[in-house]
Amino acid sequence: MSTVVFDRASRQYPGTELPAVDALNLEVEDGELLVLVGPSGCGKSTSLRMLAGLEEVTSGRILIGGEDVTHREPRDRDIAMVFQNYALYPHMTVAQNMGFALKIAGMRAAETEVRVQRAAEILDLTQYLDRKPKQLSGGQRQRVAMGRAIVREPQVFLMDEPLSNLDAKLRVQTRAEIAQIQRELGTTMVYVTHDQVEAMTMGDRVAVLKDGVLQQCATPRKIYERPVNLFVAGFLGSPAMNLIDTDVAGGHVRFGSVAIAMDRTSLARLASERVTVGIRPENLSLADHGLPIHVTAVEDLGSDLFVYGDNADAGGRKIVARIERAQRPNLGDEVLVAPLEGADLLPFDPTTGLAVS
Repeated sequence: MSTVVFDRASRQYPGTELPAVDALNLEVEDGELLVLVGPSGCGKSTSLRMLAGLEEVTSGRILIGGEDVTHREPRDRDIAMVFQNYALYPHMTVAQNMGFALKIAGMRAAETEVRVQRAAEILDLTQYLDRKPKQLSGGQRQRVAMGRAIVREPQVFLMDEPLSNLDAKLRVQTRAEIAQIQRELGTTMVYVTHDQVEAMTMGDRVAVLKDGVLQQCATPRKIYERPVNLFVAGFLGSPAMNLIDTDVAGGHVRFGSVAIAMDRTSLARLASERVTVGIRPENLSLADHGLPIHVTAVEDLGSDLFVYGDNADAGGRKIVARIERAQRPNLGDEVLVAPLEGADLLPFDPTTGLAVS
């Protein structure tokens, strides 16, 4: 059973006022791919290194497979880690790189060869086993680094931004491969990234961190549709959720010249007559009445067309809407945007930043 548990695990570096990871409570289920995501400095890599035994746990516990490993050496935790850089031995072949850890551990050559061959088949590396790393592409080198982890057959795979050194097209291809391999192997995986697209497309669940504190852990869909606070709402999604500061009156919120009815029970929980309304770009469209914006950019992605604009009445925030190609405005135009009929509007308390629905 390869569960992973962070039990109020903290890491505070000497001479710092705040912990890098603050009382992290998180359970990773057996066979789950959990993604840790957040901006630079949020504590995601530190959390992974604590799990690997590369960082000291200042307080709390870490358990793997139900056993307390808080003070065990990395070699005694039955984990395998893939780093951002491939760290391959340039003088060794692919097969030698993949089997090196097993050789050091004293495994018989015949068993090592079987494991290397099996991993090479999974990773589509069989034809490259006799090549040196310099003869491989970036994506192939990353697969070799993964193969080196797979042959060890650990309880848990740990991946620390493994795709950061790849170009955009190769990142898309490789992240799909990693997710597929993890499903085939059924091994628990904790994956760290700052790329929210990776997080949303790969994870069974996503854990969002900010300043060392866990903000929300849920399925990608739930986090996208029901973020618990303004940080998560603004961080997850590409483009990010629109966050519009507006007035509340009689169970309605103002959206420029339009008054939109919202759940009165939710609005009653607000501490003031102001609310921050969250709405995804795909739920906004150009309209005859609504919120006026000054168009500052038009982003044509082929399948989607996004319009970006400014509005002083929306708290000075940027507004982005996904529109039909036939509606494309020009830069500098003044247009009106409004929610689509039945669109999901999420209210947040502007004082606490918490969702009130």
